[in-house]
Amino acid sequence: MSKTQRTINVPPASAVVLIVDDMQSMRMLTRTTLKSMGFRRIVESPNGEEALKRLRLMNIDLIICDWDMPQMNGLELLRNLRADQRLNRIPFIMLTAHAEAHLIHESIATGVDSYLVKPYQPTALCSRVNTLLKTPG
Repeated sequence: MSKTQRTINVPPASAVVLIVDDMQSMRMLTRTTLKSMGFRRIVESPNGEEALKRLRLMNIDLIICDWDMPQMNGLELLRNLRADQRLNRIPFIMLTAHAEAHLIHESIATGVDSYLVKPYQPTALCSRVNTLLKTPG
């Protein structure tokens, strides 16, 4: 989706994934799906503001983020990431209930790497993540 091809350059077992969602049940579902794919290092944040603080302190390889959250929503977090030279390389998957075309286009224009509408099938998330995994060439 993005103009720049951002990929996860480390194997799932070594990658650090940040899940950003204000609903604990959604974070748990996403975490369970990622663990089934071999991801072991998973960090969670309930909003974009806390996520941005974590991003500035940790090396994160992938972000899976909801749109609607208190304090800082997913699109605002994405804008902050893409404006930060140190963080703009991180692949970003928007996982949201927003299916409106204009919001999807706004996400694409802002630099989202993939967009998945809730409710979703875990296999759909796996597919999105797999497209961002760098394959040996």
